Amino acid sequence: MKKLESFGNISFSCGSGSLLRITLEESGPKWIGLYVIMKPARSNTPALKPIGRAKGSNTISKDPVQVYCRLRPMQSSMDVSCMRVTSDTTVVITPPESAVNFRTITKEIQTTFSHVFTFNVTQKEIFKMVALPLVENLIHGKNGLLFTYGVTGSGKTYTMTGEPQDAGIMPRCLDVLFNTIANYQTKKFIFKPDKLNGFDVQSEADAMLDRQHELHAGLSVQRTGRFGKHHKIDNDGDSNPMVLHKHNKSQNVMVESDNAYSVFITYVEIYNNNVYDLLDEDYIRTKTLQSKIVREDGNKNMYVHAVTEVEVKSAEEAFELFQRGQRKRRVAHTALNAESSRSHSVFTIRLVQAPLDCEGEHVMQDKRVVCISQLSLVDLAGSERTNRTKNTGQRLRETGNINNSLMTLRSCLEILRENQNQNTNKMVPYRDSKLTHLFKNYFDGEGQVKMIVCVNPRGDDYDETIQVMKFAEMTQEVHVARSNPVKLDLGLTPGRRQANKIFKEARGKLEKEGRPEAADLIIDLGLVYSLGGPFPQLKTVTSDNDIIQSLIHFLEQRINKRNILRADLQKKQEDFRRILMRIEQENVKLNVDVASLKAANTQQQKRISALEGHLCEAKEQIYELVCKLNDANEMVRSLQQKVKDRDLALNQRLIDKQRVKQRYNTKMQVETDKMNRELEVKLRQQREHLQNQMKEKEDKLRLN
Repeated sequence: MKKLESFGNISFSCGSGSLLRITLEESGPKWIGLYVIMKPARSNTPALKPIGRAKGSNTISKDPVQVYCRLRPMQSSMDVSCMRVTSDTTVVITPPESAVNFRTITKEIQTTFSHVFTFNVTQKEIFKMVALPLVENLIHGKNGLLFTYGVTGSGKTYTMTGEPQDAGIMPRCLDVLFNTIANYQTKKFIFKPDKLNGFDVQSEADAMLDRQHELHAGLSVQRTGRFGKHHKIDNDGDSNPMVLHKHNKSQNVMVESDNAYSVFITYVEIYNNNVYDLLDEDYIRTKTLQSKIVREDGNKNMYVHAVTEVEVKSAEEAFELFQRGQRKRRVAHTALNAESSRSHSVFTIRLVQAPLDCEGEHVMQDKRVVCISQLSLVDLAGSERTNRTKNTGQRLRETGNINNSLMTLRSCLEILRENQNQNTNKMVPYRDSKLTHLFKNYFDGEGQVKMIVCVNPRGDDYDETIQVMKFAEMTQEVHVARSNPVKLDLGLTPGRRQANKIFKEARGKLEKEGRPEAADLIIDLGLVYSLGGPFPQLKTVTSDNDIIQSLIHFLEQRINKRNILRADLQKKQEDFRRILMRIEQENVKLNVDVASLKAANTQQQKRISALEGHLCEAKEQIYELVCKLNDANEMVRSLQQKVKDRDLALNQRLIDKQRVKQRYNTKMQVETDKMNRELEVKLRQQREHLQNQMKEKEDKLRLN
């Protein structure tokens, strides 16, 4: 650095990055200051250590599987509850009279959880306690696994996904993640999946080519969709976006400002012990999903081979893809649930991060420095009994596969608990089910595992619920090894991104001013006010007249300088006054606009309130009409039943009358036959009597 001698006192200050600030002050005429901005110094990157998670030496301790319980509200006032919450962590279960083997089950059962959520707990509270720490771990480079488990119809899907007006765990995780890393995301295709559960780092040129290909493919799909047969490629159903919360941001996570982040999502389902990719684009063409294979990568991590992995840049984009996959998921009607999930769904959020180079501008082109963390959100299908669901055929086969996979999960956890408690080394049957095989690494110490047990406290579900509670209690006894990701010390100066940002802003400012030295060293003197150098040294060498002439000349130059500075100051004051007036006019205009918008907003709010009132009245009228309609339908059914009963009675009377008539006809026929026979006998007797009389008379006449 050149030594600056004529500028008075020099003070140096250096920030956290590579920004050097030099301030020059002088006690004489007004020195406003001077600052020098230097480009961040280049440093040699040290040799990198291989990245990965140490399986033994890295383990600090073991954490139990955290299990939470959520009670569903009673759907009918006629239902009887068999559960009672005694504390924030304890639930007491009382067997109802409808339970199987009720006479042999007389005592209450108490189950303890990490926390118990009653029916009036909001989705936000559940997310904050259960899922928010997993999102924070995801940003720190740690894996996480969250299950929702329970009987069918107990609220698992609602807890995981929620409704448009009340978002569940999954959309809130996306919302917090993107709001936390919003200023540190890379452009698309900087990170690219390598099809082997890893990621490559592309240069900006290659990423730009991929972005152009995607743009052209999107335009061609739109043209084909508009005029061709693929009209509904991107819109194959009604869109119902989830209401997200833009203010949600993790306050406990310090995002590494010198890292670049990118988010990828996958969505698969495990149906009849087969893994299907719900984001597979070939489904649009073939209308069938191809089964995928669960494999192990080079770091012994399990993954679904050839699964569709989509890079997303916002929570809305991610949730839109989730809804697209949700429409392909197997759902069916059963006797216990109108929309029963027939498969286990796995929604995985993968966060890829890598450090910036020494200049804080581009991602380092080295695959070894890439850190990959993932959060898997699993909505398990509900366990169910066939004698209650009345399933047959395909539904019965689905039920069998669901129960088998859940039993395999339970067996794996039981063996893990036995190995930990008794120091045995039994083989855990992960491969018996695709569900357990896929999440093998989590139970081997590759992340934190949590479970939300959703329970319907209705007494009719007691027999299924008690099995779920036993499984939950057993799961809490399983401990998973805590593993921390290996962080590489690259020897780079912290604050590179911020220093580069300030440097670019300063260089851009100087380039606009036309400074030629903006490429290497940029010196911005700003506006320096000075009346010139010090008074000249006066030595009596010549006559007094020469001294006076010299002072007059110096003072004239100083006066001219002062006039120039005064004119410049006056010009700047006028410019500043003009700017203030323009700002004031704009401010007045904006105030008028704001007032009009406030008035319009007030009118709109009044209209909305009126419409809400009309809507409430309409809802009440609809409810009354529905009640009347139900009463009318009930009356119609009762009248129809009466008519039917009367028709049956009338028919029965006609039948009885016909039978009586037939019986009387038969009796009359018998009596008629009998009378005919008696008359014939009497007639014959009379004939014989008459014949005898005639004969006697003839005999008498003959004798005479």
